[in-house]
This record gives sequence, structure tokens and C-alpha cells, in this order.
Amino acid sequence: MHRWSKLFIPTLREAPADAEVASHKFLVRAGYIRQLGAGIYSYLFLGQRSIDRIIRIVREEMDRIGQEFLLPTIHPADLWRESGRWTMMGDNMFRLKDRKGADLCLGMTHEEVMTDIARNELRSYKQLPQTWYQIQTKFRDEPRPRSGLLRVRQFIMKDSYSFDLDQSGLDNSYSLHDAAYRAIFTRCGLNFVVVEADSGAMGGSQSQEFMVYTDAGEDLIASCAACGYAANIEKATSRLAPAKEMEPTGDGMPELVSTPGQAAIADVTKFFNIEPSSDIKCVAYMAKLPREDAAKKSLKVLLDAKSPDKESLALQYLAAQQWQPVIAFLRGDHFVNETKLMAVVGATEVRPMVPEELDRWFHGPAGYLGPIGLDPAKTLHDGKANVILDPGLDNRKNLVCGANKLDYHYRNVVPGRDFQWTVVADIRNAREGEGCPQCGAPLRVAKAVEVGHIFKLGDRYTNKMGVRVLDANGKEVTPIMGCYGIGIERILTAAVEQGNDANGFWLPRSIAPFDVVVTITNVADPVLKATGERVASDLEAAGFDVLLDDRDDRAGVKFKDADLIGIPYRVTVGRKAAEGKVELMTRATASGVDVAIADLVGELSRVAPVH
Repeated sequence: MHRWSKLFIPTLREAPADAEVASHKFLVRAGYIRQLGAGIYSYLFLGQRSIDRIIRIVREEMDRIGQEFLLPTIHPADLWRESGRWTMMGDNMFRLKDRKGADLCLGMTHEEVMTDIARNELRSYKQLPQTWYQIQTKFRDEPRPRSGLLRVRQFIMKDSYSFDLDQSGLDNSYSLHDAAYRAIFTRCGLNFVVVEADSGAMGGSQSQEFMVYTDAGEDLIASCAACGYAANIEKATSRLAPAKEMEPTGDGMPELVSTPGQAAIADVTKFFNIEPSSDIKCVAYMAKLPREDAAKKSLKVLLDAKSPDKESLALQYLAAQQWQPVIAFLRGDHFVNETKLMAVVGATEVRPMVPEELDRWFHGPAGYLGPIGLDPAKTLHDGKANVILDPGLDNRKNLVCGANKLDYHYRNVVPGRDFQWTVVADIRNAREGEGCPQCGAPLRVAKAVEVGHIFKLGDRYTNKMGVRVLDANGKEVTPIMGCYGIGIERILTAAVEQGNDANGFWLPRSIAPFDVVVTITNVADPVLKATGERVASDLEAAGFDVLLDDRDDRAGVKFKDADLIGIPYRVTVGRKAAEGKVELMTRATASGVDVAIADLVGELSRVAPVH
């Protein structure tokens, strides 16, 4: 057992002034962590014990499907240049040079390193499939570290990588990881939901996120209690109720209407006495789109080891991308999801148009923009505007839109008759209460924390980095990959977020630093002290991790600390010890029962299951 009197557990009565979310407040107050710098934390005794327990669960489940590696945290830049991500990662990557001037980085993730091992070691289909994983420190130059361990610059991650001969093999590796992740998060005691997700900078054909609902989350997810549908807001879709169509005026053709000072949607809908669903919202962007020919050429030169001026060539590579106009039209009561929009047009970045760009493409001011008169692009790179129409406007009629003229709008506008577009695509955020795309029941949209993410990468990395093996016919083929990540600290923070109250938090037994704290109310009383020692020894002999609070302090202080530090059960050795009884307290319910000392091990075993 561990004796509290001999340990360093620096509990605090007040949370740091900058702590906003529960997990940040309580992990600091409970003495789990201390901040060294912005987004950089030290794990103290209790914090490290919880982290070790989480890692043990992750390792046990991953060992069932893969092999553990340990890879470097410092990487040569050339590996990342081969994959094309050296520039893509931008300022998020920590970069440095060695004494010889060679470019290096601190690893954010290890696709490139694992792929390099694969290309040097794998030769035949007989060596596949392979699943390699590691539990390693990662680095990200987070621009705004916040929320304690949720948004940091150094973190611990379990990342694994599968290599398969074909798509069916990848499907199997993906399914194995899905099952392993469900087992891991279940054993860690998390109430999680699995959602469809955007692959982002990782790329690939499919991905899933494992999320825990909490107001501290930075992701929004839409889910359906009726059928189990769930998706990140960047991927979520929904069924819309039929919109009420307006009756046409005059001859039913677009009519120019003077609308002085009516720039906001709320003003426009009030002016025309219409619902926001009958107003066409215009959101104008400039999107950064890769010019493949120039980019590939400059990247090839950049990778030439004989090139004397790689920094200059890197700038050329960056310049080989161009900004193009992308114009989104959707209902006035809907909002653009920029991740969806970027996926539709293949952009790496978007930003709002500035007034000069609005004048060039619309010849009109903000607040009065509309689709009539625009020339949609046939391709993404011909210098014309790319017009995206959200399905919420498709097949609608008699709508209102800006006239690209100060203080004027059109009414009686019919999409398809009065203006055209490049593509119809879902570019909006699904909203609370809209119909589930699978069953039509109302969707729930709420904040959540991501604790895991799995991707089907395909041949994105193996093809670029030249991984080849011989198949059964002796033909050279490119293996395909999957990538699978778990945020170790995020499991801890998510558990704190889902189990806390005004007095502190409680963790599932499987990941708590101790299973039970035995609190002696008065160590000066020899009977109580001896009883507490015996109780702690009996629990330890039965397989429980025990913290014995043998401090010479007031009982009230001990109870407050026990409530604070996340241990799920407390045994109080107090006045009833003379009767052969102790109190067994369950922290999650703040409820206690008197138990005979002789029955304590059996009772705690009954109420304290471990995954």
C-alpha cells in the first residue's frame, strides 16, 4: 500500500485563474499536473499513475492485433518532403536545424517514419499484413494552448499503422482497430460515441472518431438516439423539412427591389415578410487550391539532394499554389461548414473575400451579394468563380437574393432558371432537431472531446514514398495503409469531464491512481490507526490498489482531499470501528454504507468492478 503521509500530493483549494474547464481545474487542484509553460505540463505522482494505467489498457488491447515499436521523436525533414507534408503542416510543426544545417522536425505523427521502415524491410506479400504501433510523445506548436491537457504542445499518443496487400486487407485491419478501440474506451470507463469524420491533413478514404460528450469539447457531433447514426459536424448530414414556398409577384420573373439599408438577413426577411429559408445567403471565399503541374515540378527539384538552395525552392513550392474564388449559396437560416466546402473544391485553406475581391467578382458590396450574373467555372483552375449550391436551395422557387448592387435585392428568383452553379453539394452545418439522414428522428448536436481517430489512408504514403512488394504472381504492387491514433491524456481528461461535481472528480477504477483510499479519521487513536492499517492490508492482499490516509490532520481535511483527487471509493475508519464496522463511500454517487470489516473485501469487490 502507499501511505499518504509519505507521498507528494499537493492539493489546492482554488483552481488556477486561467482554468476554464472542469478537467483543467481539478487535475491541477488534485495535484495530478503542473504547468511548465504554455501547453506544456508535468505529470506528478497521481497523474503519472493514471497515465500508466491507461497505457497498460491500451497496450493490452493493441498487443492482440499488433506489435509495439518505439520510434524517434526527431525526424529528418526529407521524409516529410517526400510525403508532401513538410510545407502542408505549416506553423503547427516544430522545426529545427542540427549543427550541420540539416532541417529536422519534432514528430507530430509517424506516418512517414513507419512508411520508411516498410519500404526498407517489406519485400513480399508473405510479410503482409503488418500492424505496428507505438506509445510515444508527440509535438504540435499549438497557436492557442488552452483547456489544460486538451489543447497542448506536447502530448502522449498511441499511434498504429497497418500495411495490407489490398482493400479487403485494409478493411479487416480497420475493423480490428475499431474493435480494439471500443474495448479500450469501454475498459477505461468512458461513455463514448463513434462518429463519421473528416480525414483532414491525414487524407484517406474513410475515418471514424471516438468522441466523449462534454461541454469542454471543441468538436460538435450530430447523433441520433433512435438509430445510432453519429457524425462529426464536418461530415454530418440531415433531412430538411419541406420549406414553405412564396407566391410569385408580377410576371414571376426576377424583380429588382429597392432595399435601402437592408444588408443583414434578419433585415431582409423582415422587409419582404419572408422566412429565412426563402432568402439566398451568399458566402464568398478565396480558396487556396494546388496547381498540380507547378507543385509537382518544384517538389521534384526540391527533393533533389544536389540542390544547393532548398529554402528558395521551398518558397517556390509554396508559390505553386493559387487563390481562386469560391462562392457558396445556401438558405438564409443555414451556415457554411468550411471543412465540407474545402473538401468539395479540393482547397487546402479558405478565407473570406476582401472588398476589392468582392468588387472584382460580384461588382457589388457585402450584404447585397447574389448569384444572378455570375459565371460558374467549368473547372477549378480556369480563373472563373466556382459556385457551390447547397441542396437546401435545389429545386426551390420564388426566393430573395442580393442584386450585387448597393441597396437592392431580387425577388422571384428560381435556381436553375435565373442562375447556374458549378456543383450541388452539402456545404452546411446540420442543426439540432433536424431529421436524422437514416431514420428521420430528431438529431442531437452537442460538444464532444475526441479521444481516438482511425483512418483508411490507402496508398497515399506508400505510393509517394515508393513502398513496393511482390504479390503471389511475382508482380510488384503498392501496399495500402491505415492509421489509428489515441490521445492518452485525452482519455484522462474526458473521464474527469464526465465524472465531476463541485467537490472534485471521480475516475473509473480501471484508470484511477488508486482503487480505494482508506481514511483514518484520527491517527492519534491507536485503535483506529491499527484498524486502518489492518483494513488497508486486507484490501491490498485482495488485489486492490490502496492509498492509506495516515496523515495527522483533521478528518474534514482528509474527506475534502479524498473527494477531490479522483479515487472512486473511500473506506472511512472512524467511531464505528469499535463495533467492527467501517463506512464504504462510493464517490460517484456520494453515498455511503456501513459494512462489517469482515465483509469489506467482498462488498468492495461487488461494487467496484474493473474492466
